[in-house]
Amino acid sequence: MPRYSEEILNEVKQSNDIVDVISQYVHLKRSGRNYFGLCPFHSEKSPSFSVSPDKQIFHCFGCGVGGNVISFISKIEGLNFVEAVQMLAERANIQLPTDESNVDIKKEELKAKVYKINEFTAEFYHQNLYKPTAKLGQEYVKKRKLTNETLKAFKIGFSGKYNELYKELKKQGFGEEEILESGLVNKNDNGQFIDRYRNRLMFPICDSRGKVIAFGGRVLDDSKPKYINSPENVVYSKGRHLFGLNVAKKGNTKKLLIVEGYMDVISLHQRGITNVVAPLGTALTEQQGWLLRKNAEQIIISFDSDDAGIKAKIRAIDILQKMGCDLRVLQLEGAKDPDEYIIKYGNIRFQAALEKAMSVLEFKVKVLKKDLNLENTNDKIKFLNEIAKLISKVDNTMEREVYIEKIANEYDISKEAIYAEVNKLTYRENAKNEKNLEKQKSAIIHQKQEQKEVSPETKRRENTIISILISCDPSVFEIIKQNIKPEDFQFEINRKILQKLYEEHEKGNININSIIDSFSEEEQNQITMIMAQDYEINDLEKAIDDLIQSYNKEKMDKRKNEILKLLDGKVDQNQKKELEKELSNIIITLAKLK
Repeated sequence: MPRYSEEILNEVKQSNDIVDVISQYVHLKRSGRNYFGLCPFHSEKSPSFSVSPDKQIFHCFGCGVGGNVISFISKIEGLNFVEAVQMLAERANIQLPTDESNVDIKKEELKAKVYKINEFTAEFYHQNLYKPTAKLGQEYVKKRKLTNETLKAFKIGFSGKYNELYKELKKQGFGEEEILESGLVNKNDNGQFIDRYRNRLMFPICDSRGKVIAFGGRVLDDSKPKYINSPENVVYSKGRHLFGLNVAKKGNTKKLLIVEGYMDVISLHQRGITNVVAPLGTALTEQQGWLLRKNAEQIIISFDSDDAGIKAKIRAIDILQKMGCDLRVLQLEGAKDPDEYIIKYGNIRFQAALEKAMSVLEFKVKVLKKDLNLENTNDKIKFLNEIAKLISKVDNTMEREVYIEKIANEYDISKEAIYAEVNKLTYRENAKNEKNLEKQKSAIIHQKQEQKEVSPETKRRENTIISILISCDPSVFEIIKQNIKPEDFQFEINRKILQKLYEEHEKGNININSIIDSFSEEEQNQITMIMAQDYEINDLEKAIDDLIQSYNKEKMDKRKNEILKLLDGKVDQNQKKELEKELSNIIITLAKLK
């Protein structure tokens, strides 16, 4: 794994302002010197997630998570440290060095070769589509009315028979290891190499930068399965990419439409709807959710109208709502999917439907109503109760007001009845949240007590010392270092942080943002919490003097108790005199300190 120099890491961090980066994932509002938003790492209603532009750190006062821009990207994107650095370097157009002594050369070379194989294969399949042997593919393309321009834009192709691709890849000089790693070829029990895709229409899958990372293949007869997708490998993880995003990004992506399949994306794109993407043969994942949140201000969901499509919509809604996305749901009447709708009714009508995309609450109400008979009293009561549950989760008061008004009018239910039920549920939910919060706090306190009982006063004192060290000049650092040792700290995490700060001071330069990278997750959370707090130090010199005195007093108290214990035991006369003399000096000194 690459080990980048401190200079390179600093360049990456300095070129990626933490507020700019986090704003792509979290809606932030300025409050004083910092920015606040809803934490992306736990569910909350009131913003406790803080981002400091001055210190270039983030910290959540709710769940305790914290770090710098690299640790944020690592956590939110599910990447390791190196991958997060590489992603940020690419974002800032920084060329990272490749130090052969520190890089896993074999893995990097394998990745590079798989990318080349994918690029070659995409072009190979695309050219295949125009050959006489691809009659099945040509007929399908014609039936779907795909233009040559669309075929080229998405590099749509056709896979041949048995081991046609394998032979071509061997001719190009690719080895068996990288060919098998690409997932484009399988090896059977007899040692024969067989192409994974045979007689299928081929869709290259690209990452957001446009690099070919995988393939999807659609069958053109009654064979099963209908679609085959590449297996995960060194360059591909299906839950972290979206089909068509590389093409959509070339246009305006303030709004992104998410649909179910490849053909929906391609058909809509050909007919002028270019801001469209699809998951990769799986239900929407959190990583894909963050990708959507990062690239669009508003997300419109349009999955098929069957039961499976409705379930997929609800799952996608649940994921995206937690991320604070502005969501809409597109309901299309008269067609089973967006592809069929736009072919049947055209671009203008589709655009009109997009503009009328409903809110999440309206969609859920519609789904709820579908299974109930509102002429039936019991069903109507159930309907009212479920609606109240949905409205009670709307935080914005004005938005809640609009929904109540609309639903009351549309379904002939009194506003007062809805208000009463919503208020009752809101009260219960708040009480439940408070109870859960208390339980969480209690569990955290209990866990920390099990590790070692440390008083809040002691912890605050240790936190204050670390806070001073982070922001002070070297002369102050030296004074504290001479008088307070890491072993004097009672809180284990603070002890480790202090030890690290002293080690870095010895090297002659304290760069706290670089030190954060060397900490464990728990230590990062603690130090960013300290950095995010205001310890209200008006007189630094007096504060340092008071802290040193408190530690000296603590050490003398400890030694006094040790001497008293020794004097209670069996000691010879000479040792007794020495101990009594030391005890007398300690008592005098302690009296002066008071």
